[in-house]
Amino acid sequence: MAGAARRYPVLVALCVGAVFMVLPFAVVALNAVKSPAEYSAGGPLSLPEGIYLDGLRDFWQRVDFGQKLFNSVLISGSVAAGAVVLSVLNAYAIGIGRIKGRPYVLAFFVLANMVPQEALVYPVYYLSKQAGLYDTRLSVIIVFTVIQAAFGTYLLASVLGHFPREVIEAARIDGAGKWQVLWRIVVPVSRPTIGVLLVFFFIWTWNEFLLPLVMLVSNDNQTVSVALGVLQGQRLMDATMTNAAALLGVLPAIVFFLIFQRTLTRGIAVGAVK
Repeated sequence: MAGAARRYPVLVALCVGAVFMVLPFAVVALNAVKSPAEYSAGGPLSLPEGIYLDGLRDFWQRVDFGQKLFNSVLISGSVAAGAVVLSVLNAYAIGIGRIKGRPYVLAFFVLANMVPQEALVYPVYYLSKQAGLYDTRLSVIIVFTVIQAAFGTYLLASVLGHFPREVIEAARIDGAGKWQVLWRIVVPVSRPTIGVLLVFFFIWTWNEFLLPLVMLVSNDNQTVSVALGVLQGQRLMDATMTNAAALLGVLPAIVFFLIFQRTLTRGIAVGAVK
């Protein structure tokens, strides 16, 4: 009984926190299906008399949201996959390969994560111009793959640094090469952590704004976040369309998170047990 009594305050606190996190999204969704007249008459917290979809439809057509959605999914998915592969290869060399100067290499990746993106704008812009990649989705994919892989390398290298050496030695005695050890032993064992990185990399890249704003100037190459910011800056949207834009902008990331929620939970739980 005493243990159960101690759990109730924690449960209540978690429920209150969940309400505060869900409430803003619910208000946005409520106002996205409300007409401008209803919004003006009743304010943001009033209930709509019916479902008004013109705001969603107008925003979709005005920004060509289908193309922006495709660009964001392509860029975020490519970055997540590429950064995970690059992180695994780097971490395998650092954590298990035990390269010389391992602490200094890890310190370099830590410092790379601390560099603000504002400091990268001009170098990335100049290099992409020189390489002929400016205003292409490939340029953003390359930049964010490297940025996200810096964090992934540091995290995975720390995990693989404690990988059982006996397992690796037994596999090598059985004739397994370095690539076989990596893909048949290290990767399956580290799959929960890799799954967490995949989810984080996708969501982090989806929410990026500054570098895509600088690097993607053509309307056909812009991402969802850039389209939202540009249209909002031009003051071409009323309150209903603004909420519709916010709903459409965040909904794909939420769907992706819900699909991979089990992977994320399992990865965090495994990390906590370890």
